[in-house]
Amino acid sequence: MNRQAQAAVLFLTGAAVLHAGSTDLYLRYVKAGLQPLLLGAGVVLIVAAVATVWYEVRAGRSGRGMRWVRGMRGARSAQGDDRPEAERDDVQVEGGGSGDGDGHGDDLGDGHGDEDGHGHGHREPRISWLLILPLLALILVAPPALGSYSAMRTGTALQAPFGYPALPAGDPLPLGLVDYAGRAAYDHGRSLGDRRIKITGFVALDRSGTPYLVRMALNCCAADAQPVKIGLSGRIPPVLQPDTWLEVTGTYTSKQTKDPVNGGVIPFLKVSQARPVPTPRDPYDESWNN
Repeated sequence: MNRQAQAAVLFLTGAAVLHAGSTDLYLRYVKAGLQPLLLGAGVVLIVAAVATVWYEVRAGRSGRGMRWVRGMRGARSAQGDDRPEAERDDVQVEGGGSGDGDGHGDDLGDGHGDEDGHGHGHREPRISWLLILPLLALILVAPPALGSYSAMRTGTALQAPFGYPALPAGDPLPLGLVDYAGRAAYDHGRSLGDRRIKITGFVALDRSGTPYLVRMALNCCAADAQPVKIGLSGRIPPVLQPDTWLEVTGTYTSKQTKDPVNGGVIPFLKVSQARPVPTPRDPYDESWNN
């Protein structure tokens, strides 16, 4: 892969990163707070690509000038030069080395580091072009956010909250899934009382068919996403499709179970109403680490 190809890969990668960072696509990879860093990384990649092309063009012009000087020196030798021998010594050329008198210089600065000094270029291994595959994947394939498959194969990441702030007014009260799970599991519903709670998440089913409402909690990026789960009881829709996003309304119940993966606590919600909703703009939950 020559310098021009490397510059093209850098430019396309930077453009893809800028595209993802300027749309909601980046939310499938990293948390929302990393958007400025993602945009900055895209700009740096594009600047590096432009600089690579500029230096390559500059080195190519220098190389052509040096070859012209060597050609003129060779022509003089062929025609016979009646200048004194001291004046026909090797000529120093800016950016390169000295000639050896037979038309072959030891230049190292002509921008052709892939030549062996005799005009023979070294071919790069073709396997280096495999570097383009991740780029094509980034451009052509937009992976979905992690869903029920990952959630049911990973233990719940629910942790005991540091405190339980007073809940605002509202009926039903919109509450994050992680917030409800923490209050239900570790505060035993004392801060929830009999209030109606509205929660949004995607559906996951265990091997026995028990439905769960899940949000994937994010620390940094999708690679470290972990699920927080709540079980559903009460008036559950008769047909539930995994990965379907639901908005459920219900009340606290003391029912709990253990996550079969890591033994973590999974609280339940007694559902009184449920309806499908579109996938939210940011499918991950970052509230647990803020």
